[in-house]
Amino acid sequence: MHLSINNLSKTYSNGVQALKNVTLTIPTGMFGLLGPNGAGKSSLMRTLATLQEADSGEVSMDGVDVLHQKEAVRKFLGYLPQEFGLYPRVSAEMLLDHFARLKGISNTSERKDIVKALLQRTNLWESRNKNLGGYSGGMKQRFGIAQALLGNPKLIIVDEPTAGLDPTERNRFHNLLSEISENIVVILSTHIIDDVHSLCSELAIISKGEVKMTGTPQQAVDSYRGRVWKKLIGKNELSNYTQYNLVSNRLVTGKMEITCVSDTNPDGSFASAEPTLEDVYFTVVGNSLVGV
Repeated sequence: MHLSINNLSKTYSNGVQALKNVTLTIPTGMFGLLGPNGAGKSSLMRTLATLQEADSGEVSMDGVDVLHQKEAVRKFLGYLPQEFGLYPRVSAEMLLDHFARLKGISNTSERKDIVKALLQRTNLWESRNKNLGGYSGGMKQRFGIAQALLGNPKLIIVDEPTAGLDPTERNRFHNLLSEISENIVVILSTHIIDDVHSLCSELAIISKGEVKMTGTPQQAVDSYRGRVWKKLIGKNELSNYTQYNLVSNRLVTGKMEITCVSDTNPDGSFASAEPTLEDVYFTVVGNSLVGV
């Protein structure tokens, strides 16, 4: 089972081309979609979730035309958008039961069992009678996954799910995503590089509406082996290195650590470094360095 996207394009009425001939094959498991804000990630997610029309292209999954058979798609789709509203004075159990009704689960006994199982799976059963307005950010995200799992979906789309979560909730959410992705397609759209590296078996980097790179996180890192160089310099020296292909800089113990991607040592003074997915990402999206 896989999701096939071919030459998908979308231009908004203001002239912004959000997607430019996007072509991807997304297999079962966790697939990471990495890109900066405005890269086209959310446009792609909304299109796949049948929330907006594409201008051209084809998308299919399990014999279903995703762009034109929207009702069929919604039967096997679970969607957790970046921002979603919850009724603050309603309990988790009551609202999930309501969503289950909307999903077409009409049998009362069956619906009760499903709601209980999902709240237990997302570790919310003990808080099932608590109003959602009193939930933490992580609990709300886990409730979002519970509603996305209604109806045993084949495809789940999650858009920036761990933004703003503390480390404990983020780890709990990671474990939950890993568990549910074992037998279905889960698309994780994010700008958090560590999430993709630790969770996803495959990834795509998207920038300015175009797919710039695909593969496994390890393949992406290995392709830069022997080409990443780092050096510590004074904070005021950054402008002296503009002639090199610098992809990132950060302060480390009061000094500036600069990273360069080059087939050879830029000037003999850099040290060879193990590449990271962050190095790959910054190179691919063409990061603009502050202060240069």
